[in-house]
Amino acid sequence: MRQPPDPRLWLSGLFGVSGGSALSALSGLSLPRQMLLAALAGLITSLGLAPFALWPLALLALACLTLVIRAAQSRRSAALIGWAAGTGYFALALLWIVEPFLIDPWLTGWMAPFALVLMSAGLALFWGAAAGLAHGRGGLALIGALALAEFARAHLLTGFPWALLGYIWSESPFALYAAYIGPHGLTLVALVTAVSLTTRPARQELRGYLPLLAVCAALAATPLLQKETSAPPDAPIVRILQPNAAQHEKWDPALARFFFERQLAYTRAPAETGQRPDLIVWPETAVPWLLENAQQALKTLSDTAGDVPVVLGIQRAEGWRYYNSLIVLAPSGHVQTIYDKHHLVPFGEYMPLGDSLARFGITSFAAQEGNGYSAGPGPRPVSVAGLGVFAPLICYEAVFPQYAAAFNQRSTHLLQITNDAWFGRFSGPQQHLSQARMRAIEQGLPLLRSANTGISAVIDAQGRILASIPLATSGFIDVPLPARLPRTLYGKTGDWPALALALLLVAASWQRSRAKRRSPANSD
Repeated sequence: MRQPPDPRLWLSGLFGVSGGSALSALSGLSLPRQMLLAALAGLITSLGLAPFALWPLALLALACLTLVIRAAQSRRSAALIGWAAGTGYFALALLWIVEPFLIDPWLTGWMAPFALVLMSAGLALFWGAAAGLAHGRGGLALIGALALAEFARAHLLTGFPWALLGYIWSESPFALYAAYIGPHGLTLVALVTAVSLTTRPARQELRGYLPLLAVCAALAATPLLQKETSAPPDAPIVRILQPNAAQHEKWDPALARFFFERQLAYTRAPAETGQRPDLIVWPETAVPWLLENAQQALKTLSDTAGDVPVVLGIQRAEGWRYYNSLIVLAPSGHVQTIYDKHHLVPFGEYMPLGDSLARFGITSFAAQEGNGYSAGPGPRPVSVAGLGVFAPLICYEAVFPQYAAAFNQRSTHLLQITNDAWFGRFSGPQQHLSQARMRAIEQGLPLLRSANTGISAVIDAQGRILASIPLATSGFIDVPLPARLPRTLYGKTGDWPALALALLLVAASWQRSRAKRRSPANSD
């Protein structure tokens, strides 16, 4: 009977090594070459993210990555290889991070390469620590340790869950499972798939292939997860605006009024559907004046909108404190609700020790003063009479699954306003949209998204984009308001099951390795 091929052989072939065992062949390489291969595998893994969405290739590269880490000869080598893999992954996944520095290239352009290198290498320390922890304890330990590293990255030091490993599924049908296991559960599934691809069970036992077969079966079953989310015939109409104000022009006094007038024109434009909109949404910081100084502008907007409420982004001040805010402007012209962004972007919207650094000309990007914005009190819903209860997310806040979850029981829709002009015109805005789609899937809540330069969209409760405005264009869309789905399993449990499973894998592999060391066969 012909034996099935060992997956490790063709994986090792990608690295230019040969022999009966890929692990043995990779173990024979020098540490610098192992690190180079790991970095390359990490870079290719990031191609699973938007805008590339090459998730089959990403899974294969992730398998190669885990194989190189497991071939390390020492704990130190494993940590260095894991760090190299993470550096390669984040270098491409976060390439957009150079864009804010290029808005004023003569002043800040020189910082761009340093920002990318330091950010990538810094985040990769989580992967390096995970690889060192898992060394010598097998594939299950590596799965658990890398999953814990991604969880730590998402929460420590204010958290940065952008480009989680689980998002390599985000543009695949498997993304629907986020409603059950969330982004960290998707990370675990990606790692289980990767390690399974590099393992051939002893004596060709079928049970050794069960994890990989289970993932394939789950992928094939995704059509069964699709649910009806069509808006009812009498659904309210929401209008999403996209003014397309480039960041270097947005606050130019000669152009700020022009972009405001453009949004007013879209607000008064005839309805695309033949039905006047019931809600109008402007993007983040859509009004170029502080709330306290914008009475005339808001009156003009209210008169233009008529009896339609408007949600918009605006800056406001309380004494020496400035806030990045979302307001609901009632048809009567008064501000009905104010929501202040509470999770700010470090170095973008505020600077640690900002007043001191401002003396040397170092300020945050989005705010004009040294300390930048102040944080709001936390998540709280926004009600719009006759339409529902909306969960507001200002820009960066949509990256954090826990904020969408905080609203789930009370809200009917997610509402994101953002200014993605900071992120350029390639991977940044598309990754941001992709992660916003994941929030909709995770919570079973439709999402309305108004982005200054794009991509604005209306997304249903299963992450499908019902209508959108492309990047770097101006315009508006009128879309019936989709309905929410029942509360998802992930909406009820959060990340606790995934965290517990990752801890269990690490603990079990640790205990197993200790038992092996203590067994008589390993004693003299």
